[in-house]
Parts: sequence; structure tokens; C-alpha cells
Amino acid sequence: MLISKMAAEGGGKEMNEIKTQFTTREGVYKLLTHSEYSRPNRVPFNSQGSNPVKVSFVNVNDQSGNGDRICFNVGRELYFYIYKGVRKAADLSKPIDKRIYKGTQPTCHDFNHLTATAESVSLLVGFSAGQVQLIDPIKKETSKLFNEERLIDKSRVTCVKWVPGSESLFLVAHSSGNMYLYNVEHACGTAAPHYQLLKQGENYSVHTCKSKSTRNPLLKWTVGEGALNEFAFSPDGKFLACVSQDGFLRVFNFDAVELHGTMKSYFGGLLCACWSPDGRYIVAGGEDDLVTVWSFSDCRVIARGHGHKSWVSVVAFDHYTTSVEESEPTEFSGSDEDFQDQIHFGRDRANSTQSRLSKRNSTDSRPVSVTYRFGSVGQDTQLCLWDLTEDILFPHLPLSRTRTHTNVMNATTTTTTTSTTTNPPAGNNPGANGNPAGTGTGVAPGNSLPAPLPRSNSLPHSAPAVTANSKASVADGAVATGVSKFATLSLHDRKERHHEKDHKRNHSMGHISSKSSDKLNLLAKTKTDPAKTLGTLLCPRMEDVPLLEPLICKKIAHERLTVLIFLEDCIVTACQEGFICTWARPGKVGLLSSQNQANSPSGTVV
Repeated sequence: MLISKMAAEGGGKEMNEIKTQFTTREGVYKLLTHSEYSRPNRVPFNSQGSNPVKVSFVNVNDQSGNGDRICFNVGRELYFYIYKGVRKAADLSKPIDKRIYKGTQPTCHDFNHLTATAESVSLLVGFSAGQVQLIDPIKKETSKLFNEERLIDKSRVTCVKWVPGSESLFLVAHSSGNMYLYNVEHACGTAAPHYQLLKQGENYSVHTCKSKSTRNPLLKWTVGEGALNEFAFSPDGKFLACVSQDGFLRVFNFDAVELHGTMKSYFGGLLCACWSPDGRYIVAGGEDDLVTVWSFSDCRVIARGHGHKSWVSVVAFDHYTTSVEESEPTEFSGSDEDFQDQIHFGRDRANSTQSRLSKRNSTDSRPVSVTYRFGSVGQDTQLCLWDLTEDILFPHLPLSRTRTHTNVMNATTTTTTTSTTTNPPAGNNPGANGNPAGTGTGVAPGNSLPAPLPRSNSLPHSAPAVTANSKASVADGAVATGVSKFATLSLHDRKERHHEKDHKRNHSMGHISSKSSDKLNLLAKTKTDPAKTLGTLLCPRMEDVPLLEPLICKKIAHERLTVLIFLEDCIVTACQEGFICTWARPGKVGLLSSQNQANSPSGTVV
């Protein structure tokens, strides 16, 4: 098998062993084999040619205190169970709902958290043939089918999500590169829809549906070239991050239908994206085997992470381990045990963390100490956890305080770190707006270049020629005029960059959109050349941004990983064999004590 071969090449026999626990600063995460969810027969699914296994959660707030529900797809099948998490063993013999589809496969799904009750939930399911189904797995109803005749789009549904704060609007992305906005209360029509242009910009366009009566889709977005692999709404629901097969992250103001900023992968397509809990940062992953951290306010790449040996399939922030500290930091170099004494998890910290982040938004003084935790899983069957620390976020701080983790494979060895890693974890924090102190669009103190950006091994290297004031937002329609980003370019290079900016801004769907414009007629009718983006703000060179190394990097499955979800008590992962695994957070093992755990990664029949 290719995966086994790759793992063996990566470090022999030990590398090929599947881990059932791993250790971070906050303690030991343990795989709860009794809490594994899969098809009732627990037989590994033959995933050849099948769509990725995906998982969705919803809490129905029932009186029993066990309100979590889980939905997952395996091949042609869709399952809906009570999710007992770290509390009790999974009972796979009693799914609340199970559906088997013919001629098409479920590819993705999403619950409406706003309308969910113990008696009824609204679940959207996207399919490989392009349809979207609205079902209620509690009432066991199929209420509506959208794009039933495939008149709107015939390609596979890649991502479906309810619009935040809405009971009726949802957004659907397809492998055609199109996204459609639907309203559950409207019909789709009996003929192919006719569209009229609403807005267009740099490699995107948005159309409305022309019809006498309101019908679906309300809007059609055409974004980039190739498949639109995933999208994610910002925590406040105002912005939309899209990642495409053309390698671009595009961030839109969703209501204004305007492009806020873009980023290009190092190479290959981007497959996944997620927002930090406060909406300041976006992490994207894809076919370059990297995780890339992008600043929303600066519209630039601030770090890359290298740990995976194959494509990164999912990235996610851990809202419960993001730490905020407003007191003056102190160095910490104690043992793991000392460290764990200072750490505890829980949602009870959410409000205080939110107020601290708000305080951080409004203060002009030195920013509070903050660490963001995020994770990634990939086709290399590995789980990586990463910390985004103060030395990366605020690179102009004195280098004496900038140390990040040097650990890659041995997570149990402690390294001297900044105080940002010693902060108590925080709860989930809703999106907060405003520029972080020390970043934003202002220049570094004294209008000087920032100090050399630290790498994770603390080796000095050349600083990029880009300062924090060189935000290149496309939404305002102006070519960036920041002097600093052109500081090291020759006059000829400057002209080329100016030309390329104009070219990309007015290029839409791979063809020139308006022949009447003299400006557009001067532009080349070619696609964006990836080689020309390398070394620019869109895609800085590897040596121009800090390189993160993972806190932990563990092989946790036999097949490629397709799911990573951070919950309050646990981490949930899933692989293409159809096994959904629950990893208890430190101290959260609950009723499933480690003594009665089996070591088999494929689970134990309960």
C-alpha cells in the first residue's frame, strides 16, 4: 500500500505504528476506542473511488444532558447517531436514522444550529451528482430536493453550509468552480436558470437569477479556475473564505459581494481553510503539503507550517486551547507536570477570554500575550497540532523573547518557550473586529523594517522586504502604493508587478470580461502564471516567512484522514475507512477509563 510505503520510508517500523495517544504541554490525549463511530458492522470501508468521509455535529439541547448528535457519510450511506463522546461507549446498533442512496453518493452535510431542537433538526446533504437534499433525520423526513434535475449545476457538491444567523439561506459550492445561494422556501424552477451580472472583479463574478418570480438560486458565484474545494464563513458571518483548485484563497465580504484579499498556495490546489476564533487569521492547507497562515487585516502570509508528507485535507482551530494573557509575561522552563498544573480546560473561561481579546483590540499598548492552537490532518494519515505564537504574530518585538517550538517528533520533551505557551486555555470566543495592536495597517515603530522574522528553530535569516503597512486589499479597487513592498525591486520589476495586478484584477473566469474597455484590451488573455506570483505578497518565498514546526505529528490511521473537529472534551478525527475516532482531552476520559481501553485502533465491539 502506498500509505504504508510512505510511512515506512518516513522512519521505518516505528513510524508505521498507529498512535493511540499523544502528549502536548497540557497533558495526554487518549484515543477512546469504545467511543468509535462507524458503520454498524465495524468493517473497514473499501474507499476506492469513494467520496471523503465527512462528519457534522449538532446539539439539540434535550433535557437528558446528552444533546450531541453526529452525522457522517460512508460511501453511499448516511448515518445519524446520538454522540456520547467521552461519557459513554458508542452504541452502533441503534442509529437514529440511516439512509442508503442509489446512483449518487453524499459528499458533505451541515446542520442548522439555529433551528435544532430535540424533536427536529434541519440537515443539508450535498451529493456527487450535484443535488442538495434537506432532510430531518429525527422526524425521518425528506422535505426538499434542490437542483433535482441538475439544471443549475451538474458537478459534484464540494461544500454546503447554512448562512450564519439564517434559518433559510444556505450556500453550496461545486467542483465546477461555482457557488450558489439558495433559500429553502423557494423553488428551483423547471428550466435552466438565466443569469444577469451583478458584480465582477479579479477572477470572480456574481450573477443574480433572472425570473419573474423569486426562485433558486438567488445568486451564482463563479470563483477562480477549477473546482471550488471548500469555503468557510468568518466567526461574525460577514466574510467568506474560499479555496480553489487554482491554488488561491479568496476572501470576500459576503453581503457586499466584494473581494477583500487573496493568497496563493506555494504550488497546487488549496483544499481546506478555517478562521481563527477572533476572525484575525485564516489557515489554509492543500496540495503543497503546507499549512499557510494568512492575516485578515494585513492581507498577507505571516507563516507557513511544514509537517505533513502529503496533501493537507483539513485544518481547524482549537477554540478551547487558545490562550490569552494580559499580565506581564514570565519565562517558563519547568517540567511537564508543573506545566499541567497551570493548565485547565473549559468553557467557563470563554467570557473572560472574550473580554480580554476585546481589551486587546482597543488598547494601544504592547499587545497581550496570545497563542492560537490549530490542527491539521492529511492524506499522509498524520495529525499535526500547531501553535501560532506571539513571536510570529508580532515579529517586531525584541528577538530575545522570540522562541518557538523546535520539537517535531518527540512531543514529550519540553523546550524553552515564550510565555505565550504558558497561558491558561480559553473557551470559544466569537468573532471580534478591529485591528490587533502592533499589526493592522500601521508601520512598525520608527517606520523601520521589522526585526528578522524568527523560524521555529530560532535561526536568524533575511527579513522580507515587506512591512506591515503593505496591505494589498483588492476590494478598494486601487493598486497598492505602499513604498516598502517595492523597496528591493528594480524599476522593470515594478512595472511588471503593476501590470500583473491590473491584469489579475480585471481577469474573470479565464476570459476578458468587457471588450469595450480600452484598459482591458491592453491586457494579455493568459491565465495567472504561478511563477510570477512566487516572491510576491500573494505567495512569498519560503525563506521570507517564518516556518512553523508542529507541536506533535502522529500517524493515527491506516487510510487518509478526512475529518478534524475540536470539541470541548475531545478531538474528533475520521479516516477514509469510515472510522470516526474520539480523542479525550487531558483529564477528560470520563467513564471510559484507560484501564478498559483496548489498544486496537480499529475499535472494540461493545
